[in-house]
Amino acid sequence: MELLTGILFTAFLAGGVLGLAALGEVLSERVGVFNLGLEGLMALGGVTAIITVTIVPNPFVGILGSLAIGLVFGAVFATATVLFRANQVLCGLALTIMGTGLSASIGKNYAGHPAKVVFEGVAIPYLSDLPVLGKAFFSQNVMVYVVFIVLPIAVHFLMFKTRHGMKMRAVGENPAAADAAGIAVMTIRFWYVTIGASLAAAAGGYLTLAFVPSWSEGITAGRGWIATALVIFAGFRPFNAVLGALAFGIITSLGFVGQARNWPIAPAMLSTLPYLGTIAFMIVPVFVWKRMQQKMAAPAALGRPYFRDER
Repeated sequence: MELLTGILFTAFLAGGVLGLAALGEVLSERVGVFNLGLEGLMALGGVTAIITVTIVPNPFVGILGSLAIGLVFGAVFATATVLFRANQVLCGLALTIMGTGLSASIGKNYAGHPAKVVFEGVAIPYLSDLPVLGKAFFSQNVMVYVVFIVLPIAVHFLMFKTRHGMKMRAVGENPAAADAAGIAVMTIRFWYVTIGASLAAAAGGYLTLAFVPSWSEGITAGRGWIATALVIFAGFRPFNAVLGALAFGIITSLGFVGQARNWPIAPAMLSTLPYLGTIAFMIVPVFVWKRMQQKMAAPAALGRPYFRDER
């Protein structure tokens, strides 16, 4: 029982990083923009959070710093891909390369040093006393509750229960028709791409202030790419995204447990479990029945810049 509780506790903690980044990518891709820059954004957000809490020892201020740096670089990416209609794949790769390089450069003096402050666990009365799930989920830090409860509900409600969400999805499916109906296609795309990038950077702050309370070059370890793949597997839906993130968290947790308990499996093999899981998650939808494939298909205009004169 204690082993299961420990696995789930680490799973929620580790999955929160992917869940937050994936939710940001859901917002971006739902309006038709494919952002491959999550890895760079997470790296920038992680080092910014560490630097911020060194100056102001408050983890919430650190997350705000991550959100701010994500807004800045997200706005740059949105300007290039939405306003100037540059190639989304190339811009995303450039953002990843620039973000990882810049974060490594400005984070040299902070590498290896523990974070000044971190997010502490907050036990929810009564619920934290439940067997297994109580200690595993209801004794986590506040960011876990935000990622697995608050944000999925908020994003789902926004996208599927509001008129604005209908406009947002229309922009991702058929921007020409949306424009003809009077919807501000470029404005919606610009802001949701920017907000999505900000959430991805906040995932980096979560990584260095809640999961691994320190900074080092390469700390993201491909999590940005996993989050990108996770959005596709989740069918571009927020609840599916965080559930998928939890599944990846379980895979990661099993790797930790296996190394700690000296399972007869090579440590290198255990470390590759999340990446093997990514491959599996990309293959599984191919075998899902046709109706589900249609329901969870990508937005029709994903990756395509919008030119008004082609309407």
